[in-house]
Amino acid sequence: MGCAISGSGLTPRTAESRHTEDEAPARLTPDHIQLIRESWKVIQEDIAKVGIIMFVRMFCTAVVKRALLCCFCSVMSFIEKSVARLDQLERLETLARELGKSHFRYNAPPKYYGYVAAEFICAVRPVLKDRWTSELEQAWKTLFQYVTAIMKDGYLEEERSKRSHTLTSSKERPDKRNTAI
Repeated sequence: MGCAISGSGLTPRTAESRHTEDEAPARLTPDHIQLIRESWKVIQEDIAKVGIIMFVRMFCTAVVKRALLCCFCSVMSFIEKSVARLDQLERLETLARELGKSHFRYNAPPKYYGYVAAEFICAVRPVLKDRWTSELEQAWKTLFQYVTAIMKDGYLEEERSKRSHTLTSSKERPDKRNTAI
C-alpha cells in the first residue's frame, strides 16, 4: 500500500533526518526572525497546500499517527502565532509552554515534536522555490528547536503536576486494607 504522496516526488523522512531531543537549546537571532517573517508571507499565500503536504507526509510515518492526531487542526495556527510573536518572546514562550501542557493531556509526548518541524520544512521548501536558502532553513529549524524545547518543558511541568496531584490524592484516601468489614 503506497502513501498518498507517492508519485509526488516527496518521500517520507527517516528518523535520522529529524531533530533529536539532545540538540543544544536554540537561540533565535534577529536575522532568523527577519528570514522567518519574510518567508512566512510567501508561505501564507499557499498555506492550505503546505498544511496538506505536511500532514499527509506525517501520516505516511506510522509511528507518529497516534501522537499527532490530536494536534493536526492547530499546528498551522500555532506556527502563525509563533511568527507573530517573534518580537514578543515572553508571549511566545507562554504560548509554547501551554501547548506543551496540553500535549501532556492529549498523551502526545515530546519525542514526536521534531516530526512536525521536519515535515513543515519539507512542505514549505517547494512553495518558496528559489527563495529557499540554507540560512532560511536554519532560521526555521532554530524557531522549531526553540519552541519545542519550551513545549517539552511545559509537558514535563504538567506531568510533574499531575504526578504530584495523584500522590497527594492517594494519601488522602483511606487505606482499604485497614478498613473493618
